[in-house]
Amino acid sequence: MQEMMNAADIAFPHLNLYLHNVPKTFSVFGFQVAFYGLIIGIAVLAGVLTAVHEAKVSGQDPDIYWDFAIYAIFFSIVGARIYFVAFSWDQYKDDLLSIFNLRGGGIAIYGAVIGAFTTAAVYCYKKKIFFPQLCDTGVMGLILGQAIGRWGNFMNREAFGQYSDGLFAMRLPIEAVRPWEITASISEHIAEGTNYIQVHPTFLYESMWNLFIFTLLLLYRRHKKYQGEIAVLYLGGYGLGRCFIEGLRTDQLLLPHTSIAVSQMLAGVLVVAAVITEAVVYRRLHQRKAASETKEP
Repeated sequence: MQEMMNAADIAFPHLNLYLHNVPKTFSVFGFQVAFYGLIIGIAVLAGVLTAVHEAKVSGQDPDIYWDFAIYAIFFSIVGARIYFVAFSWDQYKDDLLSIFNLRGGGIAIYGAVIGAFTTAAVYCYKKKIFFPQLCDTGVMGLILGQAIGRWGNFMNREAFGQYSDGLFAMRLPIEAVRPWEITASISEHIAEGTNYIQVHPTFLYESMWNLFIFTLLLLYRRHKKYQGEIAVLYLGGYGLGRCFIEGLRTDQLLLPHTSIAVSQMLAGVLVVAAVITEAVVYRRLHQRKAASETKEP
């Protein structure tokens, strides 16, 4: 007899981990609160507190980051929504008001990143603040927030990958996921008499990768060679992981009329840009050091 799962169950069979009745929402005084929203809120707060702490230990004014966070959070949400809608236009073109229905889902982290960096550039210009330094400080909170925020996808049973039978393979009841995210490849592996899919938990891969990048940046930040380097390493490091993980996902946003995953392409571009930036800056720093040593008597 094949195994069946309840609608709210989540399992990692090869880890012998079976979670029963995992809710998507909970009630507070009669109001339904989504765990996704709660986790995103925790992620944002953790990110802001991390950036403020980084500002303190590096001798900056932490009030700058509290002030910046107000703008960054708002425009990051706007950017995340615009990015998603732009590459899912067929879903919204006949009902433009649905663009504003965030409760219906549909945000993309790279849109939030673009929104955050754009806001930082404008904020620094207006406030006469050194843009690279603010970015170095801010990305420490950004990558930690991303690591935490991915668990919102876990609660929503989304952002998963193709079929997997690996160590971290995750089982989700078919009725708990969106039908269009179940690909032909996944369907082929649905055993007769079962009601679940078994997939890559790409939300977990990305969360762990982000935590790894955060740790590396935390260890390296006081040894950086130039202002802006932590931001460059963040863009390249996050992009490297995202480039591979995005290739596994079933909910990719595609460039119009192509099969190219836009976030995977953007991640690859950022990795290349980060490597080139590091190479060029380090070469210039080496040249300056050599010139300085030559001038010494």
